[in-house]
This record gives sequence, structure tokens and C-alpha cells, in this order.
Amino acid sequence: MAKHRTRGNEVGAVRKTLRILELLKDFEGARVTQLANELDWPKSTVHSHLETLENAGYIVKEDETYQLGFRFLDLGEHVKYRNEVYGMVEPRIEALAKSTGERVQFVISEHGDCVYVRIAEGEHAVSTGSRLGRRRHMLHATAAGKSILAFTDREEVERIIDEKGLPELAENTITDEDALFEELAEVRERGYAFNYEEHIEGLRAAAAPVREPDGTVVGAISVSGPAHRMHGEQFTKELPENILGVCNEIELDIVYQ
Repeated sequence: MAKHRTRGNEVGAVRKTLRILELLKDFEGARVTQLANELDWPKSTVHSHLETLENAGYIVKEDETYQLGFRFLDLGEHVKYRNEVYGMVEPRIEALAKSTGERVQFVISEHGDCVYVRIAEGEHAVSTGSRLGRRRHMLHATAAGKSILAFTDREEVERIIDEKGLPELAENTITDEDALFEELAEVRERGYAFNYEEHIEGLRAAAAPVREPDGTVVGAISVSGPAHRMHGEQFTKELPENILGVCNEIELDIVYQ
């Protein structure tokens, strides 16, 4: 089970504000009473936080319902391009999605979470529940996540496991730490990872990491699709080779651009 570690110098009011913002996203807008009931806080406390956020321009009030404001869109666009590598990735995965016809994603690890930074959809792409910016505790259960973990220091991987756990997301999810490290060793040796229905039953994926010249992992590119299309040498050989080729092109761009 994932653990939240509270540090002694955290500001409680800030954490409360962030919790309210998360709920406004989850509820797609909410009233003071709804938030107060969900959080088990006094209405006055909730209202004070909402009023502060509204005055700062981060939320808007429509009738009696509070919604996230478009100021977050500005912040999101800034984050989306804060690393120039992310811009290099976009045209490459668009081309890969077109050539494979499948769903292609560029994923990074942040605070031990799997975060979707870029997504491209081919003609036959299927939905996986991912969207830009979505973060989930599933590095261990995705091809992209495993390709990132494989080239991350073991101590850091152990810290992520300690904090996030290895939750079972599907019947094939690896939930044993020793088994995961064995899998990561294989990924390091061949340079790419597979997901055999470990995140969503019926969905498979292959992925490889994009790395800086010093070996630091920037993120990973994955191609996912239904199991009935992802099988045989096309899945185990041809697809990984295509992904590795795209990753190599991006790595060359990193060095020479």
C-alpha cells in the first residue's frame, strides 16, 4: 500500500489547499458543503481556502459551484515544455503512432509516479485510461515504467517500492519485489521492456527508455495495443526495434541540438 510521508516542515494550510484543488478536479466542480462533508472540515475553513484561491485567480465560481480556472492551463503548458526534450519527442511519437497504428506514449517518472507527458494515437489505437498529465502508482506494472526503473539506481527503486508499494492492478502484475528486480535485470540486458497484460487485462505494450548522454533516464516511449495484435515476432522483435530506433533518434537530438 502506498504511504504518504509527512515531513516536519510541511505547512498544513498549503496541504489543505492542495487537497481542495484535487477534489475540485475529481468532482469536476463542487460546492462548499460537498467539500466540507468530503473533507470533514468546517464550512468556514473550506470557504476561506476557496475564497483565497478565487481571489488569486486559480478557481472560478459559477452560481454556487467552484471550478478549477484556466490559470492551471497556463501552468500546464509551461510544465509541458519545461524540458526541451519533450518537444523533441512529440513529432517522433506522432510518426511512430502513424506507422504502427497503435497508441504511443512518452512517460516520465516523478515522485515515483508514472506521468503521461505526450500521447499520440494511430489509426487503430485503443483507449487505456491514460491522458496528458495523468499520474498513477504503476511504474512496476507498465512497460514504460519498467524501462525507467531498470536504468534507475537500485536504492531509488527500493525507495519508490517502499513508498508506493507494488499494488496488483491485474492478474499478471508483478507484486513481488525480488521478481521485479529479476525482470528489471532482463530489461537492462536487452534494452527494452514488455507489459504482458500487467496493467490492464487484454492490453500489452513494449517500451524503451530515452536517456541523456550520462545515462540519466529522461523518460520512456511505449507502444500499446490489444493482446490479439500484440503477439509473435512483430511484438517481441519488430516493435521493440522500432521503438529503440526512435529513442536513438531522440538521444542524438539531445546531443547535437
